[in-house]
Amino acid sequence: MDVAHSNDPAASTALTPARYRECLAADAARLRAVAADRLAAPVPSCPDWSVDDLVRHVAQVYLHKVAAMQQGERPTNWPPDLDAEPTLALFDRSFAELSAEFDRHSPADSTWTFYPGDQTVAFWLRRMAQETAIHRIDAELAADAVTPVPDDLATDGIDEVLRIMLTWGTNAYPDDPDTAALLRAGDGRSVCLDAGGTRFAVRATAAGVELTPGGTGEVTVRADPPTMLCWLWNRVPADAATIDGDRAPVDHLRQLLADATL
Repeated sequence: MDVAHSNDPAASTALTPARYRECLAADAARLRAVAADRLAAPVPSCPDWSVDDLVRHVAQVYLHKVAAMQQGERPTNWPPDLDAEPTLALFDRSFAELSAEFDRHSPADSTWTFYPGDQTVAFWLRRMAQETAIHRIDAELAADAVTPVPDDLATDGIDEVLRIMLTWGTNAYPDDPDTAALLRAGDGRSVCLDAGGTRFAVRATAAGVELTPGGTGEVTVRADPPTMLCWLWNRVPADAATIDGDRAPVDHLRQLLADATL
């Protein structure tokens, strides 16, 4: 199975470590502020979750990455029992521990990550900034108060979700029955995703996902970077982007993305 990624998946879009930290801190603060007085509210983009569930999930993700960097391997006996800790206190503690762990490391330091192409702390810097941006939007959707992701972080997030979540993540598990069924359902037509200065062509067949940076397709989806990032993560409706051509391969791509970003 071909895996369409380079050894440096963020080579063209990567932000500086300081910028990732800046975005991570801003989005974590916004998520907490929006969530604080509506923990019982439902999250439209995460069925069956309340805002409380969302905040606890993000806190657990932060603590998982702290453990990964401290241990240098995939955390075992995970997750710990965190039920007794109040949600906002847990979030504050987990973010403080994540920030302290990043402070202790150089981005080039080795650590365990789920992605074989990058086993460094830099991977988690990027991943946590992107994770927090998307979940900040989830909290904002619950409050009907969505604000855009900055263009630079959004452009980098488009690169990440397409190269790692969709392409590597789909191709790395060819025996997963749900993923295999989705791939077989495709018709092999390429979809061009055009976010202005960033463009990718995606083609899905039974053999896997092919990703072509700068490529074109039989169908084109256009949006600005913040909208495209949310479109790829299924945080906006399909028609939030402009679609030129037959919608069938676009709808199929959205299904693959939903599977890859669970």
